Amino acid sequence: MSSLSYIQLKGSSFELGVQLGQWGAAAFHQHLLPSPVWVQLEHWRGSDAITQMQSVVQTNFPFIWDELQGLAQGLQIPFEDAFIWNSRGDLWAMAPDSCSSVLQLQPYPRITHNEDGDPGFYGACAIAAFTPHQGPRFTSFVYPGSIAGHTFAANEHQLVMSVNNIRALFTLPGVPRMVLCRAILQCRSVAEAVELLQSQPRSGAFNLNLGDSSGAIHSVEFNQAAVSSLAISAPYFHANHAIHTDMRNYPQIITGSSGYRQIQGDQRVAQQTQVEPLAILGDDSNPRLPIYRREPSDTDNENTIATADFRYGPTGLEWEVYDGPLHEPVWRFKGLTCL
Repeated sequence: MSSLSYIQLKGSSFELGVQLGQWGAAAFHQHLLPSPVWVQLEHWRGSDAITQMQSVVQTNFPFIWDELQGLAQGLQIPFEDAFIWNSRGDLWAMAPDSCSSVLQLQPYPRITHNEDGDPGFYGACAIAAFTPHQGPRFTSFVYPGSIAGHTFAANEHQLVMSVNNIRALFTLPGVPRMVLCRAILQCRSVAEAVELLQSQPRSGAFNLNLGDSSGAIHSVEFNQAAVSSLAISAPYFHANHAIHTDMRNYPQIITGSSGYRQIQGDQRVAQQTQVEPLAILGDDSNPRLPIYRREPSDTDNENTIATADFRYGPTGLEWEVYDGPLHEPVWRFKGLTCL
């Protein structure tokens, strides 16, 4: 039995949210609600920050507001709780989100990504194909209780995105970073995605690895103060802290895992004449701080839940999803078509 299901969702923004909530409700209630993570976030109920963030989302992204309303209904939880969960990294720097990515242009543009998250959700996640009544179709890795986009995804315009956590400090109430990622799935190009980020009052921080049909691959870092977009020309590795020259000195938490994965990844891409990103992301040679993370004793309490490998070739976008980068693919895609 696959560790990752494949689900298909169709409808209005509200209906997509309801379907996504119903799909993840059992795991959400069984694992998350009794967890210490949820206790940390409960303190934000009724806060001025949440009120301000809700207002800006409702105004700037009404379709995502509707999706969140549907998600809450499908999960059978109060809307404020669903909103707080989907703002977790903006509110709490140590929310359980992580990941690693390898980017390259040769021999073809490629984004390869380890999705690292809460080990309690292993086996309860999915690859979800979304067909909205309005807006482009897209396919995204999804966690129970979360809107799509903040993990890895591709849309019908062949825009690809993988997302790495940045544990920013001193965030301001604005558009939650997960809402921004969901909004980017409406975009046609890397340039349009960067413009969207620049136009919004951002709250938390993320690293986005973006590719489009032109063959452009960019590493983008954003926080409440700035947006940095770096065009990739040589093989590149990114873990879970800001590393761009004009971003890395903003206040952030760099965990031991993120710091050492960055060192290992930088060394691997620098040493290899022909970069093998799946081999890099499958490296567990360091027993305490590996790149590929499946140990219950992980120092950040995160494990690699899935791996995605996106490639722009002569016939367009092709990609696979793995349960471990050194295993056989669980799912294969040509564009958005599941093969």
